Amino acid sequence: MGFKLAVDQQRYTTSTITIVREVALSAFIPGQLLSEQFYQEAVRPIFAAECPGLPHSAALIGYGSDVLGFDTPRSTDHEWGPRVLIFLREADHLALKDRLADTLRRKLPRTFRGYSTNFSPPASDGTRRLEPIEAGPINHKVEILTVSGFFRSRLGFDPSHGLAIEDWLTTPEQRLRELTAGRVHHDGLGEIEPIRAKLAYYPRDVWLYRLACQWRRIAQQEAFVGRTGEVGDELGSRLIAAALVRDLMHLAFLLERTYAPYSKWFGTAFARLDCAATLAPHLSGALSADNWPERETHLARAYEEVARLHNALALTPPLATTTSPYYGRPFQVMHADRFVAAIEAAIRDPDVRAIRGMFGAVDQITDSTDVLSDPAVFREPGSLYR
Repeated sequence: MGFKLAVDQQRYTTSTITIVREVALSAFIPGQLLSEQFYQEAVRPIFAAECPGLPHSAALIGYGSDVLGFDTPRSTDHEWGPRVLIFLREADHLALKDRLADTLRRKLPRTFRGYSTNFSPPASDGTRRLEPIEAGPINHKVEILTVSGFFRSRLGFDPSHGLAIEDWLTTPEQRLRELTAGRVHHDGLGEIEPIRAKLAYYPRDVWLYRLACQWRRIAQQEAFVGRTGEVGDELGSRLIAAALVRDLMHLAFLLERTYAPYSKWFGTAFARLDCAATLAPHLSGALSADNWPERETHLARAYEEVARLHNALALTPPLATTTSPYYGRPFQVMHADRFVAAIEAAIRDPDVRAIRGMFGAVDQITDSTDVLSDPAVFREPGSLYR
């Protein structure tokens, strides 16, 4: 009898979780909107009752597909749900964090807009998932933070004091996108929005340096699609074409002054750029081409398109936008080093001009997830080896 009761209870629990999840998926609410509603209707009233007039800010920024605005029902399977970041002043955080977190555990509703507000303990990979409960304290994801502590954890420094050139170049742009995307629901401290404004995009000459370095990446390989294909290395030709497509997409983000996200959402974000409608067909054609001449033709059209975009910005004197043979060899290239030189000449900041070499920012040097996700490493790459 006891065994049967336990089995029936397990079936009931499993059935309840399934029903809750199916309801949630059928009424999917984008995470940014869900977070704002959760804060305004559930969290803020509890704060107002517990600590009337407490200065604070509330936002959904940082990690997550919901922050980037790319979440779908699939996203609900981990690190997604009714969640919000609450920022307090340093003294208030020290005095009130535990009390407020405990109050939320006791007073938050168990569900909000059809989603559980309770999250599982961290799994082996560190992720947490929505976990419906019938009673008891709620293991919520209302994170109570300080502004300085949060930004230091994401960047490795506090941007409220300003950013040096090294800060811009050692910070992956995917991190900058995460901190400038999302939504600020309330900025009672008056600190979050000014910081986001500082991070909105690179200073002019740092931007130009990154642009020059991105053109340099293209210059280094643009002749190799044809050369590898000419000797019958079809796989090598495809591989180099794919690398050039990726570099051209990165260049498009830079030309439109838009931070690129990490690889999972790179193509999705690219599709939202203004230039995607004209550029994407050539890039797709280069990737799907069956032979190197066809591949090269599509890439040549893509080069010409980004060259026209460059000229439209009037950053440099106009440059020729047609491809031509590579130093007498029958491979059509843009001779991208012309753009490198022209952009370098347009840089005015002496500190940027003094940068040694055209290596680029940290995410132009490496795409290692382990490097780009750890401020202790991307701030000081040498720490990787100590």
